Amino acid sequence: MKCTIVPVTAYQQNCSVMVCEKTGKAAIFDPGGDIENIEAAIAQLGGSLEVIYLTHGHMDHCAAADVMRKKYGVKIVGPQKEDAFWIDKLPEWCKMTGFPHADAFTPDQWLEDEDTVSFGEQTLAVKFCPGHTPGHVVFFHEAARLAIVGDVLFQGSIGRTDFPKGDFDTLVNSIQTKLWPLGDDVTFIPGHGPTSTFGHERETNPFVADTRFG
Repeated sequence: MKCTIVPVTAYQQNCSVMVCEKTGKAAIFDPGGDIENIEAAIAQLGGSLEVIYLTHGHMDHCAAADVMRKKYGVKIVGPQKEDAFWIDKLPEWCKMTGFPHADAFTPDQWLEDEDTVSFGEQTLAVKFCPGHTPGHVVFFHEAARLAIVGDVLFQGSIGRTDFPKGDFDTLVNSIQTKLWPLGDDVTFIPGHGPTSTFGHERETNPFVADTRFG
């Protein structure tokens, strides 16, 4: 499997592109905008788009999803259904923040904890990780020891919890109970900023380091 990160929109959101080397099928995670850059990354990896995955419903992660679904005739999968209210309000949020317009849409499939999804011959596990948003999910590729975590966890920080239906304690619990058990060696791609490993964050992240909890 090949993977690359495409920072998109003024928010520099990390849209991830994965390509199954055996089949050439590609998956994109959180296409928030700048479609031409995402398409260029897929082409550079030699892939053809098969599916769109969403970690959550914030505009910088999903605003281009429906446009790409219609253009390529593929499915949008995720997030968990509790984020439907975010996606329903996309036009309002885009207008309020000066973000390029995006229409509301409905994913082809909502996800739940411990679901599995696939593209080409690659399989990823789904972890339900609410807190930043109530329907946030994380995608984990066990063979590659790679997780796409959206805005749950960052290098040195965690996701904001001051948005509607966000909750700090819920987010910390999601990280500790859903992400840490995957292994310290797991590299994660956050929604913004540089990659890191779960082990590094357990040692150094001031919000969720093991030492913070005694």
